[in-house]
Amino acid sequence: MGKKRTVKKAGGGFDSALKARALSRAIKKKVSIGTLHIQSSYNNTQLLLTDKEGNTLCWGSSGSLGFKGTKKGTPFAAAKVGELIGEKAEAIGVKEVDVVIKGVGVGRESSLRAFASKGVQIRSIRDETPVPFNGPRPKKPRRV
Repeated sequence: MGKKRTVKKAGGGFDSALKARALSRAIKKKVSIGTLHIQSSYNNTQLLLTDKEGNTLCWGSSGSLGFKGTKKGTPFAAAKVGELIGEKAEAIGVKEVDVVIKGVGVGRESSLRAFASKGVQIRSIRDETPVPFNGPRPKKPRRV
């Protein structure tokens, strides 16, 4: 029958063209103080930069950068998103941010470190991960 051929898909990694497209969009307003919201799940990491009133300035996620499947939830993908949002924050003119972290994913710290490496000062870090205090309702007793 012969040898079976396997075709490998290219990448599954970081797409630099998507990063360039995300950075090319025009910035509408200049803000000096903002809030960075990090939502980190097991499958993805999303960052949202807002002004003090809560209006969105820019956002990004590992999926929007071209990571697919299980690679979206990695610390490397989260760091790339943090770098991208840090560059956008520089372009907007953000000097200081308050950070709100939500979720239990592995990208929590790496995205924050990558964002901070772009020169934006972090004023405070607050963890708002939702914690269930009662849990789901128990099953009904089995009737025999």
